[in-house]
Amino acid sequence: MRTVFWEDSKVKMIDQRLLPGEFVIAEFETVAGVARSITEMYVRGAPAIGATGAFGMALAAQNSAATDRDGLLADLAAAKATLDAARPTAVNLSWASRRLLELAEFTVLPNVDDIRSALLAEAQALADEDVAINRRMGFNGAAVIPDGSNLLHHCNTGALAAVDFGTALGVVFACQEQGKQIHVWVDETRPRLQGARLTAWELMRAEIPMHLIADNAAGHLMRTGQVDVVIFGADRVAANGDAANKIGSYKLAVVAKENGIPVYCVAPTSTVDLNLAHGDLIPIEERGAEEVTGIGERLIAPEGVPVYNPAFDVTPHRYLTGIVTEEGICYPPFTQSLATAVGRARERVVENRKARGK
Repeated sequence: MRTVFWEDSKVKMIDQRLLPGEFVIAEFETVAGVARSITEMYVRGAPAIGATGAFGMALAAQNSAATDRDGLLADLAAAKATLDAARPTAVNLSWASRRLLELAEFTVLPNVDDIRSALLAEAQALADEDVAINRRMGFNGAAVIPDGSNLLHHCNTGALAAVDFGTALGVVFACQEQGKQIHVWVDETRPRLQGARLTAWELMRAEIPMHLIADNAAGHLMRTGQVDVVIFGADRVAANGDAANKIGSYKLAVVAKENGIPVYCVAPTSTVDLNLAHGDLIPIEERGAEEVTGIGERLIAPEGVPVYNPAFDVTPHRYLTGIVTEEGICYPPFTQSLATAVGRARERVVENRKARGK
């Protein structure tokens, strides 16, 4: 089953807040509801958020009362602003909403109903492309993972973080398909425990050998020679290769470099933001204190304690061995290799759209 999908004129998704205890499909009928699903992390992971944003734009078109093109474009622009504000760090969201808005702006169609149909078709195409992209990316990454490797993975980057298959965990799944004997150290990933709740759940279902570890155990494992490769995803990659990912990724990359361990960031080209020269320009989302002071309903800190809760950190490109994309593995200098990969990906989108007769 896909993480997010369109059915019965609604945007539907796995409610990831409830995993692994409950498997529930949530559904949303308004743009405000879709935005809330992103903010409250019913859905998470940059590619999955992007697909959700695309379906949110298709929903906006469906719900619009506009009878002419200008009115529909105004409603779509308002929907894009609402969706983009839901999570500011993940660039896939604004990338996807922009892709649909530009289709409505620049495609000449007879009437607004045709535009509505075209937007839904484009959102579905974007979701389908995500699955194909993730598989290509996974097998690109698997090429640099030796048989018998111990991988250290942070956060959740599997099928739950994408439409299907996943990004960094997609590399793990590709290794499994190739018959490689691998083992994964799974960071719990405080404060929302995406590793413990989601990655462990996905790997156990796939019967891939793994151990869940406390985040602070990673350094010990690296120093004692029990980690061969560190992999994680990204929510935004700057033009120079600096990568924003779940908080704690930077620390892992620094310790890995100290111990001579390769570090690969795995991210589709839709996560690359060539408009940002470096990672210090990436907006870092700050989330509520309750994520740090409690686990579920249980309070683990003194009531009223001051909390600082950045959701992401930035790993400078000098700590990355390579950035795995669907267009191949990018190596330094990243300013050149990332721009080339993004250009190839854009050409592929155009070719796919021509093939669909759009």
